[in-house]
Amino acid sequence: MRLFEENHVYQSWMRPKARDEAIVQGSCYRFTVLTSQLIRMEYAEDGVFEDRATQVVWNREFDVPQFRVIEDETELQIITEHIHLYYTKGPFAPNTLYVDVKGNFSTYYSRYMFNGPERTLKGTARTLDHVDGATELEEGILSKQGYAIIDDSSSFLMTDDRFVEPRRKGIHDIYYFGYGHDYKQALRDFYTLTGPTPMLPRKALGNWWSRYWRYDEKEYKALMRRFKSEDVPFSVSVIDMDWHVTDIPEEYGSGWTGYSWNKNLFPEPKRFLKWLKDEGMMVTLNLHPADGVRAFEDQYAAMAEAMGVDPESGDRIPFDFSDKRFIQAYFEQMHHPHEADGVDFWWIDWQQGSTSKMEGLDPLWMLNHYHAIDIARDGKRPLIFSRYAGPGSHRYPVGFSGDTIISWASLAFQPYFTATATNIGYGWWSHDIGGHHRGKKDDELAARWVAYGVFSPIMRLHSTFSTFNGKEPWRFGMEAEQSMKRFLRLRHQLIPYLYTMNYRNHADSLPLVLPMYIEHPDDDVAYEVANQFYFGSELIVSPIVTPMDRQLHIASANVWLPKGEWFDFFTGHRYEGDKSIRVFRGLEEQPVFAKAGAIIPMMPHTPHANDTGNPSDLEVLVFPGASNTFTMYEDDGESRDYENGASLETTFTLDWEARTLHIETSGDLTLVPADRTLTILVRGVVGEGDYDAETQTLHIPLGEWKQEQTVTLPVEVTQNAHRLDRLYRFLDRAEIAYDLKDRLYQMATTKTRLEAWLFDLHALELERDLQDALLELMLD
Repeated sequence: MRLFEENHVYQSWMRPKARDEAIVQGSCYRFTVLTSQLIRMEYAEDGVFEDRATQVVWNREFDVPQFRVIEDETELQIITEHIHLYYTKGPFAPNTLYVDVKGNFSTYYSRYMFNGPERTLKGTARTLDHVDGATELEEGILSKQGYAIIDDSSSFLMTDDRFVEPRRKGIHDIYYFGYGHDYKQALRDFYTLTGPTPMLPRKALGNWWSRYWRYDEKEYKALMRRFKSEDVPFSVSVIDMDWHVTDIPEEYGSGWTGYSWNKNLFPEPKRFLKWLKDEGMMVTLNLHPADGVRAFEDQYAAMAEAMGVDPESGDRIPFDFSDKRFIQAYFEQMHHPHEADGVDFWWIDWQQGSTSKMEGLDPLWMLNHYHAIDIARDGKRPLIFSRYAGPGSHRYPVGFSGDTIISWASLAFQPYFTATATNIGYGWWSHDIGGHHRGKKDDELAARWVAYGVFSPIMRLHSTFSTFNGKEPWRFGMEAEQSMKRFLRLRHQLIPYLYTMNYRNHADSLPLVLPMYIEHPDDDVAYEVANQFYFGSELIVSPIVTPMDRQLHIASANVWLPKGEWFDFFTGHRYEGDKSIRVFRGLEEQPVFAKAGAIIPMMPHTPHANDTGNPSDLEVLVFPGASNTFTMYEDDGESRDYENGASLETTFTLDWEARTLHIETSGDLTLVPADRTLTILVRGVVGEGDYDAETQTLHIPLGEWKQEQTVTLPVEVTQNAHRLDRLYRFLDRAEIAYDLKDRLYQMATTKTRLEAWLFDLHALELERDLQDALLELMLD
């Protein structure tokens, strides 16, 4: 494929010209009513306006909403169902252009004034490089005050020859989002405006192994075999910069940039890559492209000829992504040969800032855009691994958040950082799980970080170049090791659920991780639980991000549970919602809550295997208490055939009143194993038969998969009858006085009235963690 001469993967998403009937235009201004809540506002002294796609905005072909225009020689008003725009004709200024969003969102702050302050719920940031704790975030498109803007005035234009050119200076091109608290619709229209997020390959949703280390082929294979023997699955192999030659003659400068395999470490790269693929893994290699192409590279002669440079000269070919000729040769000569050998995608480790030869052009955005286009040739999905480069970056998954510091502060910031990125549509962040550098070894921190990572968009372990800094679970104490292994296995079990949410992100404009206020925009408390988030449609996660109480062997998280019933994902313990509580978990646990009626398709753990494909055995975890419908999505997990309908959907309909689960499948049945079997696991219930009391789970094996069937669920919602068992296990482990243990347990077993137990508990004047842990254990 010639990069600039044929239609590329994103071409069909680019419909940049708005409908004529949506436009209100004067000699120097143009307003385009894209929806009743989204207006494009342009100003240009010469009256020349832009209808091409930009770096950020690719589609303006919306259905035109109803709106009214009130206009005279000096003033213009545009009124829709949701917003009211006021403009005094002339240059845009705070006193000439303002917009009110209709609705009682704020007494004073629901009016946008040109160049006025932005009060959004924030978006994301380019990187967490060297950040220890919180960092400043850019703005998003969601706001508690009801409005936000995207200023596209300096965004580069996409030209007809599939390249870019700068905007004219002195113009204004602003998109006003007046969505009130309809955050979901704001996200949908944002994706329509900028393009959807592509589907990730299925393997990308499993565990990624990454470490900055000078592996050779023998050591790397031995490590992968060790993971397999330890029953720790991985689906993506991330090989850092030492895959290529780094020890180069001084005349060439630094060895950070390189494109030639280090044959001393990997004598036969193609053989090595094939071995990894046979083990069930995708492969990505690290790039630091800033130093261009130098004479020691294997492909230097071919690259020089493509660029019109004499190969005998040995002259460095500078990195220049403002040059179409360089870009084309960069891919064809330096990347395609490696991809032919088995490299699946590239880790673009660009850290050299945002300047280039073309004024205002960010090299990172160019790298992300063209790498995604190029890797998607021949029907593949666009997949890169790179830092965030501004609004619209969601089209180029996956995000690399950079080199974080190993600390509790870093871990504590990541859940908020990840969820808030949804406010600018950026749903596929990958963090250095466990932290990258500095800090100190901390078994508890490592285990908690892995437990969070499993419930983050991409689960990638990573660490810097150090003999001692590795994230292999066996490097840590026994309790941390067992916890890490358990959660890493769980990640692969969750892939059927994760892949369905992958499709939801692409088709329905809702990322996997959502801040609580997106689902509950009018509950004030939803804005206060910064580290709590929805993980797909069925689960809420509030990860542990602080050290444990050493006496009690538990750590806490503050959780807000919305109205309704909620169930601990692991134990089935039932909680009444519409309240805030402190929850406590040991190192092997994580606060994850399933809503009443939740339906979560999973694959059973397959020992000593990395497989992530559509499973032959499917387990569907069901929670009681409410009716619900969940549609599991499957396709081939690799190609873009899904764009033409090559997929399979299985709809699970839970009728809780009737205690039935109806299952119906439609689509291409050849995409899943013909001998698939199905097991229903109903958790948080009491029942008879194949029942696990510890997790309150009834197992209902259905045997061979059928296209349509209805299952009866002979269960009732748990009343947490197991609470005394849980209390006993907690007290038995706690390092507190035996007399106090006995008294607490006796109180719980003898008091018949809840009020009496609470009064007695209060009278003991316990430490707060102990008192709150008891309350969580004993109260619904």
